[in-house]
Amino acid sequence: MSVKAEKLEKSMVKLTITEPSEKFEEAVKKVYNRQKGRIQIPGFRKGKAPLYIIEKEYGEGIFYEDAANELINETYTEEAKASGEEITSMPKIGIEQIGHGKDFVYTAEVAVRPECKLGEYKGVEVTKQDSAVTDEEVDAEIKKELDKQAKYNDITDRPVKAGDQIKLDFTGTVDGVEFEGGKGTDYPLTIGSGSFIPGFEDQLVGAEIGKDVQVNVTFPENYQEKDLAGKAAVFACVVKSIREKVVPELTDELVDEISETAKNVDEYREEIRARLQKEKDERIKTDYENEAVDKIAENLEVEIPAAMLQTQADQLVDEWGQRFQAQGLSLDQYFQYTGSDRKSMAETLKPEAEKRIKTRLALEEIVKAENITASEDDFEAEVKKMADQYRMEPEKIKSFITDEQKTQMMKDLAVQKAVDFVYENVKPVEKKEEPKDEKAEAAPAAEEAPAEEK
Repeated sequence: MSVKAEKLEKSMVKLTITEPSEKFEEAVKKVYNRQKGRIQIPGFRKGKAPLYIIEKEYGEGIFYEDAANELINETYTEEAKASGEEITSMPKIGIEQIGHGKDFVYTAEVAVRPECKLGEYKGVEVTKQDSAVTDEEVDAEIKKELDKQAKYNDITDRPVKAGDQIKLDFTGTVDGVEFEGGKGTDYPLTIGSGSFIPGFEDQLVGAEIGKDVQVNVTFPENYQEKDLAGKAAVFACVVKSIREKVVPELTDELVDEISETAKNVDEYREEIRARLQKEKDERIKTDYENEAVDKIAENLEVEIPAAMLQTQADQLVDEWGQRFQAQGLSLDQYFQYTGSDRKSMAETLKPEAEKRIKTRLALEEIVKAENITASEDDFEAEVKKMADQYRMEPEKIKSFITDEQKTQMMKDLAVQKAVDFVYENVKPVEKKEEPKDEKAEAAPAAEEAPAEEK
């Protein structure tokens, strides 16, 4: 077997791959053995006709196409790797020579990594963010934590008030006629949650257990049930029970129950502040990284091959398919519901695909420019993360990783180090205010002058 690479325009390469005739004959025999059971030749029992008889009856090339596909699938990956080219797209295959007694020759046109020119990547300006955690943020977080510790007491001696949890019977009508979905029994509702139509919950404040209450509302114009949108409705309601939310006070005793480290209120506040600080620092770091990397990618000078862009767009379609699958929806079902197809979806995703390609290329260029490498320690740390995630031993994880996969992991780790490098060198600056358009501001005064003259 052999492979030759011919440079084409716009970062495309044509690989010419030659496989010996013996391998092609083997592929033909594989296809023949797989398909002969379906072929009936007069004078032979079904599936018993020799290869040469079938070729004589149906033509010498009856199995060529399937044999070619068999051999291409078997050899392309290895041959592409042997070419030494950094291939970035799926191949466009062409058959150059095929037949008994001949070497099998096919071509694969592929995109390769394009030449790139980095712009400025050190000291990239990003919008400065305030990293200080305020007392108000600490108070709000403590309120959330106390809400988790809240208990509900049954109430029988007062009417409904905001914040109560109630059980409700209701029957809704429009023009005196009940509508589908407008009836409920022992329905759980928190007053003020906004779960119902605007105005519904407010009218239940003051309602007493067991007494009829009439609630008048109007469905929003954009209500999902078109038959009800914009219509006035009347709900006959009866409150069945009331539970009052009781939020505990923050005391040293409560802190001792809910915190593993803090022993009193002051220590708990500092614990919350430290957690919020860590979360805010991580969020700001991510924002700075994203903003800086986006700017670097935008300024990258590169001509992306069409085949590379198409391959990335197709990959994004597959990723969306996996997300749909996780929600119990297949990609084909999505296409049926939306009236689209794979081709149109890939076309829609091309801007995102282009951004992803440019981002990766830019970071790879930084890796080269700064001589960034990933070490064995980096690899071991990544394996440890994977082991923790899947609850497996690190050595077991490593046993699944091929040499090729490890090489790719090392590249990815180096790229992540490039992101860290960009972050370490960003220049946070105050957000610039948009300049005022003095002409636009003066325009109304100019328009008012003629009115005064009249």
